[in-house]
Amino acid sequence: MARADTGLPAATALLLQQVRACTLCAPQLPLGARPVLQVHPAARILVVGQAPGTKVHNSGVPFDDASGDRLREWMGISREVFYEPTQMAIVPMGFCYPGTGKSGDLPPRPECAPRWRQEVLAHMPAIALTLVIGQYAQAWHLPKSVHSSVTGTVQRWQEFAPNVIPLPHPSPRNNIWLKRNPWFAESLLPELKVLVARALV
Repeated sequence: MARADTGLPAATALLLQQVRACTLCAPQLPLGARPVLQVHPAARILVVGQAPGTKVHNSGVPFDDASGDRLREWMGISREVFYEPTQMAIVPMGFCYPGTGKSGDLPPRPECAPRWRQEVLAHMPAIALTLVIGQYAQAWHLPKSVHSSVTGTVQRWQEFAPNVIPLPHPSPRNNIWLKRNPWFAESLLPELKVLVARALV
């Protein structure tokens, strides 16, 4: 699936060109720099993940993996809606695959957010709902929860609703967490689908 940059204002198109040419972290990236994001000034929902995995690095399409399938299921939307830039923005904390550690992918590179994040977010004034996935995204977007665990932050989701919803990572590696926290599917996900549908109207 090719990215859809057509119809962008000139300033946003130039910014995306600059982001995609970024090599700030290249020496530390095992597969090299390949920033992956989806941005449009008309986007209504912002999805904030951690950083691309290897499959996303290879395809250049954000959440083009099992995690994305589950996330779309949580949201109650199709791939077509998810990859429509005028509806959905996808801006991870790190734009490039950071490599793998002992217990999964490494954290997003620390250079990325300070360099690009505020500038990219400033190009999306229509965002009505932000989904904040995982500890690094929550530390940035929900700084008052920085000393809380992901579980603790997600349990407090009603404090941030209706404009921001913290989520655990939808990775299959989180299957055990989902089984241990049935309240997530019972109480949060139905409300998430409502908020997503409302934001997209």
